[in-house]
Amino acid sequence: MQNKMSIQGSWASRWIFILAATGSAVGLGNIWKFPYITGENGGGAFVLVYLVCILFVGIPIMMTEVFIGRRARRNPIGALESLSEESNTSTAWKGIGLIGMLAGVFIFSFYSVVAGWVLQYIQTMATGGLNGATSEQAGAYFNGLLADPQTLLIWHSIFTVMVIVVVAAGVNKGLERATRIMMPALFVLLLVLLGYAMSTDGFAAGWNFMFEFDFSKLSWDAVLVALGHSFFTLSLGMGTIMAYGAYMPKKASVGGTVLAIGALDTIVALIAGLAIFPIIFSNGMDPAAGPGLMFISLPVAFGQMAFGQFFGLLFFILIGIAAWTSAISLMEPTVAFLVEKFGMKRLNATVLLGIVCWAMGITCVGSFNFMSDYTLFGKNAFDFLDFITANIMMPLGGILIALFAGWAVKEQFAKEEIGVSDIAFSAWKISIRFVAPVAVTIVFVYNLL
Repeated sequence: MQNKMSIQGSWASRWIFILAATGSAVGLGNIWKFPYITGENGGGAFVLVYLVCILFVGIPIMMTEVFIGRRARRNPIGALESLSEESNTSTAWKGIGLIGMLAGVFIFSFYSVVAGWVLQYIQTMATGGLNGATSEQAGAYFNGLLADPQTLLIWHSIFTVMVIVVVAAGVNKGLERATRIMMPALFVLLLVLLGYAMSTDGFAAGWNFMFEFDFSKLSWDAVLVALGHSFFTLSLGMGTIMAYGAYMPKKASVGGTVLAIGALDTIVALIAGLAIFPIIFSNGMDPAAGPGLMFISLPVAFGQMAFGQFFGLLFFILIGIAAWTSAISLMEPTVAFLVEKFGMKRLNATVLLGIVCWAMGITCVGSFNFMSDYTLFGKNAFDFLDFITANIMMPLGGILIALFAGWAVKEQFAKEEIGVSDIAFSAWKISIRFVAPVAVTIVFVYNLL
């Protein structure tokens, strides 16, 4: 079983896998959320805690998802079932794959709506629609967009088609080709924006906001925020990394590869912060504006700066690429399942899943306008799907994956696949058996309460 290939194909090299997995991890949250929570929770002190959490929680769970996918060379449900049989344990563990795949589908349905906002803003920045706008005018523009179901539906539909086109083309002609183009483009845009930010008056303030060591802000809540983000930022608990792992070359080291992905993901988030916050500080704006930072504060800032329209356009293209690479990875696990389990043609499986996600997304479009009065447990469709995926399904998937790999899978299989030194393997085993399940359970309970 160890040497067979996935029927979907294989990444051309270890570095393509690293870029694809990083593309999955680097999304909308990375670009604005990590810099913001860093600045709010003690800057450099928070970054240190976050890196420890990544090392002992995020990386071990990611290594686990990769080795399960690569060993079985199947979709998440098939991989967990296969490894359960090989380890002579209950095949009920395959239910983890179902939780992850459903989480991915649910996330896609509202993520594509937010990505649609980004596409609208690319058009607006290109035409100079917010040049010279005040905060009130930018806020009114954004609220007007949310209140317009027709425009939201058009962009939601366009983005869904963009993802379908890539996923339907397969691992090599679709996912890999897109990764080769989009990830270098993302890195180049990020560095250009960083260069622009360095030329502003607010660069020193932005640097201090993110990296000044302020241990007085490092509360217990801040540690839990670091812990939660270290798990969510790497796209864990959704079957994505397991599906991508199924296409990973056999010779590549799982341990070294995953460390590279974790490092790249963190570097992108930090550079994003250094590109965004100097622009905010240069214009005397509030860095703690949350999601409003991206769609209200930043357009105002760009609209009042030299060459701001051009760099504002580059910024939203960057966000659009990050959203696109992440969304592709959300759809892949379920498409792989439909192809492998039911023998569907890849195009048919992708279109079918795309239609399901698109239809669910209509309720998320309506959450801000014509369906805003319809709630489930006090939340509109958009907020409900966001809540159950981020607070229940993904953490639950992470906890169960750790328990499965740590206690149910034969240790020999993990050792064969992960391919690290005995000391590093022992560290992985302790993390996956004890540290990661406990840590993610704490985040799980904390978020629910």
